[in-house]
Amino acid sequence: MAGHFGFSYIGLVFLLLLFVPNIIWTSKKPQGYTSENENKILLAFERAGEFLTTICVLIFDDFNLHGWSNWTWWLIAAFALMAMYECWWIRYFHSERKQSDFYSNFIGIPLAGATLPVISFFLLGIYGKVVWLLGAAIILGVGHIGIHIQHKRELK
Repeated sequence: MAGHFGFSYIGLVFLLLLFVPNIIWTSKKPQGYTSENENKILLAFERAGEFLTTICVLIFDDFNLHGWSNWTWWLIAAFALMAMYECWWIRYFHSERKQSDFYSNFIGIPLAGATLPVISFFLLGIYGKVVWLLGAAIILGVGHIGIHIQHKRELK
């Protein structure tokens, strides 16, 4: 469960699927969006989780394809959630880009823009049997999902 050092091309693909829409988002933020009042503790968790997750998915080759096994289902599930995340972004970019669109659910998954990638990375950690990614995804989830919950509550 510790992980084997080596480059992960699967990890790189996951990061690209995560980063590309977020880069586009910087020029298509929701109307009235501000990060001024974000909880500093949650923000620290989010930043630490982002850093740790990024490092973990790149430096452990356990996430690469190693032939079919029952563990492959975890990778398929992780990719399926990441594909749903991409679909959520497409819906957001085609919306009026209100804050309610940004903090929306997607096919029953609450705060999909935050929860889908976190769960996807957690499942990738299960697939690779890398406890470090599991921990990083939990840290990321506390911060990222927590901040999204805070913003959604402010809308009400």
